[in-house]
Amino acid sequence: MTRMPLSFPAIDAGVGGMSASWWNEINESVQWQDGIFFTLCAVYALVSSVALIQLIRIELRVPEYGWTTQKVFHLMNFIVNGVRAVVFGFHKQVFLLHTKALTLVLLDLPGLLFFSTYALLVLFWAEIYHQARSLPTDKLRIFYVSINGVIYFIQICIWVYLGINDNSVAEFIGKIFIAVVSFIAALGFLLYGGRLFFMLRRFPIESKGRRKKLHEVGSVTAICFTCFLIRCFVVVLSAFDLDASLDVLDHPVMNLIYYTLVEILPSVLVLYILRKLPPKRVSAQYHPIR
Repeated sequence: MTRMPLSFPAIDAGVGGMSASWWNEINESVQWQDGIFFTLCAVYALVSSVALIQLIRIELRVPEYGWTTQKVFHLMNFIVNGVRAVVFGFHKQVFLLHTKALTLVLLDLPGLLFFSTYALLVLFWAEIYHQARSLPTDKLRIFYVSINGVIYFIQICIWVYLGINDNSVAEFIGKIFIAVVSFIAALGFLLYGGRLFFMLRRFPIESKGRRKKLHEVGSVTAICFTCFLIRCFVVVLSAFDLDASLDVLDHPVMNLIYYTLVEILPSVLVLYILRKLPPKRVSAQYHPIR
């Protein structure tokens, strides 16, 4: 005797409806929106404070060497996370601005600053790698400044165009551009982080600090490559799917997950890994910003 399959369409629909209802209830709840965005504000403010404290510690340790790459990195971390804290602290005013372009400026500018901040690590590693290979390093900083200049110029043009003619095509192009920038950053970490990592592996085992530096470069490369790749994927997804958009007030859970994965967690981990203060005597790898 063949048993008929049991089917409960009403129950299945109810479960699916309950799931959708739960998700919509959170997204549309003012209390959840305030709770999540104020939480993001507090966490960003904490990370910003940690970066500032580390900057002060480094300045007190080596005040005589001016603005080194390490000091600029922590200063920019302080600024990026501080701006994010302010934006999420005033999330209602930001997301409900009448001008869409201004909202995108407030949300996208910290992301570009985040790119510039962590691109400094790529620049620093590139200089170390080129010096170890007896390759010229004088054009690396010019290349870093030029790349950043072109990226900010293109992004400003997109913002201005959106301010003049707010349309979905320009917004789509803006998101794709952010995704491309994120992909470039991921490739930069993979290229120079990977090169430096494998170069350090070839050093003699008894080399002083080899194991620690190897772990530092490998960990930071993996963290930053992953976070920029996730940013690229999510931004592309949001460009094609409005339900995945992060630029709206009623997607607080998505914003929480996204910013935790692509900015907060990477910043916390990298600041922890790079927490060691520089030696009081300047080393060969501790260069002032020219």
